[in-house]
Amino acid sequence: MADSFEQISSNELENRINDPRHRILDVRPIAAFNGWRLRGEKRGGHIPGAKSIPLRWTTYMDWVEVLEEKQIAPNEPVTVYGYEKEDTQSMAEKLKRLDYKDISIYNGFIDEWSADSNRPLGFLDRYQQLVYPEWLQSLMDGEKPEGYRGADYVVCHAHFDYIDDYHKGHIPGAIPLNTNDLESTETWNRRSTDELKTTLLRHGIRHDTTVVLYGRFSSPSMEHDYPGKSAGHLAAMRCAAILLYAGVEDVKILNGGVTPWEEQGFKLTAESSDPEPADDFGIEIPAHPEYMVDMDKAKELLASDDGELVSVRSWEEFIGNRSGYHYIEKKGRIPGAIFGNCGSDAYHMENYRNFDYTMREFPEIAQKWAEGGIAPEKHIAFYCGTGWRGSEAFMNAYLMGWPRISVYDGGWYEWSNHPETDIATGEPG
Repeated sequence: MADSFEQISSNELENRINDPRHRILDVRPIAAFNGWRLRGEKRGGHIPGAKSIPLRWTTYMDWVEVLEEKQIAPNEPVTVYGYEKEDTQSMAEKLKRLDYKDISIYNGFIDEWSADSNRPLGFLDRYQQLVYPEWLQSLMDGEKPEGYRGADYVVCHAHFDYIDDYHKGHIPGAIPLNTNDLESTETWNRRSTDELKTTLLRHGIRHDTTVVLYGRFSSPSMEHDYPGKSAGHLAAMRCAAILLYAGVEDVKILNGGVTPWEEQGFKLTAESSDPEPADDFGIEIPAHPEYMVDMDKAKELLASDDGELVSVRSWEEFIGNRSGYHYIEKKGRIPGAIFGNCGSDAYHMENYRNFDYTMREFPEIAQKWAEGGIAPEKHIAFYCGTGWRGSEAFMNAYLMGWPRISVYDGGWYEWSNHPETDIATGEPG
C-alpha cells in the first residue's frame, strides 16, 4: 500500500515559495524545467525556487548525491511536484525511505499553476535553443516542433579531429563537424572570415539554417595524448559559439549530447551522411563580432568598472599549480580575472553540468556567478586555455539571455605566450 502524503493547494505552495527553509522539488524532465511545454500546458517553466531532480535520474544513478549537492536536507520540509500523480508519489516515497520527515505533494501544475497567468514561473530565456532528444527526433521525422523556424536544418556531430568518434556511432542523418575546421590548429583561435565561410558552406550551413550541435563525452584523461578527442560535447559548445559569432541565427544544442539520446532509447548508426553544400551564406561574416574579443579588448575589460574577464578553468590552473594542457608550459592566470570554476581540469565541466552531462539548472549557475561578482549588467568575457570551456560558459550565459557576453578567444594560451603580459599565481588576496 502506498504511503499517504499531504497534498497541498496552489495557494499553499505559493506561500511556501518565499520560505527559506522550504524546499520545492521538480521531478519532471529537465526540458520541462527549462521551459518546454511537454504536456501541452498553457505556460512552460518551473515554480520559482524549485530544484530540478528528474524522477528518471533515480532509476540509473546515485541520485542521493544530487540531493546533497542541491542542499535538500532530510530535516527540512520538501514539496514534490511533477506532471503525473504517480511521479510525485514515487519521489515522495523514495524521500521517505531516505528518512525525510516532512514531505508534501502538489499535483496542480498543469491544470492550475500553469493555467493561471498570475502565478509566477521561471524559465530559461532561450530554452528553445537547448533541445531534447524527442524534439530532435520529431524534427528528423519531418514534423515542425516548437522552436523550429521552418527553414532547412543540419545536425552536426562535433569532434576534435577524431572522425572515428563519428563512425563508431552517431545520430542518424548527422554530419561530422571537426573543430579544426572552425579554429586554427596553430593558435586555437577562430579561423579567418574566409575560412569560416568555406567551412560553413561546405557543411550546407547558411545564416538562416537551423543547426543542431551535439557531441559525445568519453571520459577524457590527461594521461591521453589528445584528451580533447574524448570531450566531444565540449567541442559542440565551442562550435556553437563560433557559429553564433559567424551569424548563424538558429544554433541549437542537444542537451547532454549522445548520452541522453541513448538513455531515451533512440538509436545510433554507423552509416555516414554527407552534407549538401550551400552556395551563399546570405550575410557578411562575422555578423556578431562582439561575441569574440581579442587581447586588447580583454585588457580593456580588466581595467573597466563595467566589465569582467572570467577564468573558466580549474582551481589548480587558476592559482598556477598546473597549466592544464600538454602544450602550454606556463602556469598561472591573467591578473584581475575572476574565477569561473569549470570543474576538475581542462576537459571536464562538472560545475556546469548535471551527472548525465546535461546543462546544470541555470538558476544554480547564475547564483554561483553572482557570488563571484559575475553579473549580467556587465560585459562579461569568458576565457580558458584555448576557448572550449570559455565557450561552454558563454553558451550558458547566451541561453540565459545575458546581453553583453563574449569569449576571449586567445585565452591563457595567447596571454601566457605574449612577451609583455603579466602573470599572477597563488590564491588571490
